[in-house]
Amino acid sequence: MHDVLEILAVLVLAIGAVLSVAAITTGWIMPGRGRAKVLRPRVWGYGTLAAMAGIGTYLFVGPLQGPDMGDFPVAMSGMAVFAVGLSIQRQAMKPARKTSS
Repeated sequence: MHDVLEILAVLVLAIGAVLSVAAITTGWIMPGRGRAKVLRPRVWGYGTLAAMAGIGTYLFVGPLQGPDMGDFPVAMSGMAVFAVGLSIQRQAMKPARKTSS
């Protein structure tokens, strides 16, 4: 069962990374219910990429690795990066600031 969870986690992280790179490079976001809320797709892509890196670090250093507490700070750092990625995604739902020239 543990191997199945690792494969599933890698698959979800890879799909998230591909979708975030698509958003960064082309501005395309997968159709869905929340798509209309995203005003800046490239910022959304950067947030998703950061979130995927953070949750991947958390999963593979923390729970999927085992009960070793030696890597606890690294796993929690991954969770912090995940939270930063979510906040970047939240910023993508706000209009860009206008610069005065």
